[in-house]
Amino acid sequence: MKRYQFDYSRDIHHIAVVGLGGTGSQLARSIARLLFDMRERRLQTPELMFIDPDVVEYKNVGRQMFTVADIGGNKAEILATRFNKALGLDILSLVRPFSPNAVASHLHTTLLVGCVDNPIARRQMAAAKILWLDTGNHYDTGQVILGNAYDVETVQIAMKKANGTSIITALPSPALVFPSLLEPDEPKPALSDLSCADLVQRGEQHLYINEFVALAASQYIYRLLHRQSISSHMSYVSADTGMIKPVLITSEIVA
Repeated sequence: MKRYQFDYSRDIHHIAVVGLGGTGSQLARSIARLLFDMRERRLQTPELMFIDPDVVEYKNVGRQMFTVADIGGNKAEILATRFNKALGLDILSLVRPFSPNAVASHLHTTLLVGCVDNPIARRQMAAAKILWLDTGNHYDTGQVILGNAYDVETVQIAMKKANGTSIITALPSPALVFPSLLEPDEPKPALSDLSCADLVQRGEQHLYINEFVALAASQYIYRLLHRQSISSHMSYVSADTGMIKPVLITSEIVA
């Protein structure tokens, strides 16, 4: 079983974080810190945009990166303003649902980071057909998956080109690996319409699972921005054990 290293062949000039809730607000802070550190080291730093139409509610306070004073404000605007003032950054905000048009002018230089819990938003992200890092979670487990290929043929071509080397330039996208991400969830009595914040409040979601998932996602973003090869296609997370388990990129996994 052959092991591969994923080497994204393009520089990333734009990062779009979609969803600034439980995982998204934690990950937004990590990315802002990363860009500040890169700028201090005089490295090229990409443009960062937060995208979310939602406003802060009381249930978000303490469970997401928001305070009581933030209630009623837009999540993307609040976090962009906060990190811009704290770190001297120029983060942009978009206060409407994501659509491929948001990144249409720079498709090949954008990293799309998904932190949403609904299939409608994920279908829009899949439609953009760009480098996509998706996050998701259940009660005390979660997953992070990275990919840039949206059909089997593209993956097969990448594997053939990688023959004789350990470098692969295309990985199956989250939508290709887990098509169920784009499908509506089966209704669950009393829980089907609840957000992550609602589930935490009811004890149906671990308080720290979003932070574990954000930490796992941060590692992928760090390596991508520093042009370091990536050896795992996805990572599974457990808040119960405190473990992040990477899934190595192998010929079997990619196939």
